[in-house]
Amino acid sequence: MSEELKQEGGFGSSLALLDALGIGPVWVRRELAVEEVVAAAAVGSGAPAFAELAEAEPVVARQSEPASQVAPTETTSPAPAPTARPAPAPVAAPQRRSAPVEEDGGPPSWLDEMDFAASVEPMPMPIPDGDEEDEVPAVDPIIARVAAMDWPALKQQVADCRRCGLCQGRKNTVFGVGDEKAKWLFIGEGPGRNEDMQGEPFVGPAGKLLDNMLAAMGVKRGENAYIANIVKCRPTDDNGRDRPPSPQEVAACLPYLQRQIALIQPTVLVALGKTAALALLGLDPATPVSRLRGTVHRYQDLPLVVTYHPAYLLRTLNDKSRAWADLCLAMSTYQAQPR
Repeated sequence: MSEELKQEGGFGSSLALLDALGIGPVWVRRELAVEEVVAAAAVGSGAPAFAELAEAEPVVARQSEPASQVAPTETTSPAPAPTARPAPAPVAAPQRRSAPVEEDGGPPSWLDEMDFAASVEPMPMPIPDGDEEDEVPAVDPIIARVAAMDWPALKQQVADCRRCGLCQGRKNTVFGVGDEKAKWLFIGEGPGRNEDMQGEPFVGPAGKLLDNMLAAMGVKRGENAYIANIVKCRPTDDNGRDRPPSPQEVAACLPYLQRQIALIQPTVLVALGKTAALALLGLDPATPVSRLRGTVHRYQDLPLVVTYHPAYLLRTLNDKSRAWADLCLAMSTYQAQPR
């Protein structure tokens, strides 16, 4: 075949002719001779012949002579790649299967099933607002009601309270006593045995000492003074002895005291002992009373003075002078408040 190509100008000249026509190298059937391809390409503009050959089976033309009879090197070297030109006649693209399109939105019709399955990750279904779990716990309905109660409703609520385990061993709830419009509010830890029996705070030996402290300040129980506790029921240990209330017990009962403070609207608060001070100020349980004394604290914009509990003073007589200094600080704070 190389000898015949040489007579017609060589294989390189044939490639040059195709390139000049803008057709370039083509794929030919095995049974077609190169001369027939060249002759077909030379007729007319060459576009119909290219369109017909494009539909033929794409097989590279093979050489029929042995490798030893191949034409010289310059005729077998690859020709430079011609500039591609789009065919005038459109060629139908192979058909693709489309993924189904749902009414509520799905993959576009131009994505076939394989592309859609491989390239589109499944989207998580959105959770309706009603099914989402609330990270913030709901407000206790009892606490919400307590915040709007008047004195009679609040007293009845405390008398019927079952919010913690202290209700199981109590004889009486100890709501509080005094002037409901008082300027002084004294807050202790919780009822003891005598208070549990009588339903009134500070009625035992500690209560007598507190009355003496109030008298030294020019204040009398029930007159311009109100006395309450952090918890309304007596906390006891397994042996029936008095103990400080637990944080859970304080949290269960504190809304009642908070409502009492809101109803009384006192001028100065006096925390009697560590439990009362830490509960009102929200401090760490390990905080000693000595670090809280001598300073005017704030509870909801109200001045708060911390001193020792009267029961502690009965056991530690030397600290009575320090307690008196605390009461003097409270009185000077009271005098400084606007009226």
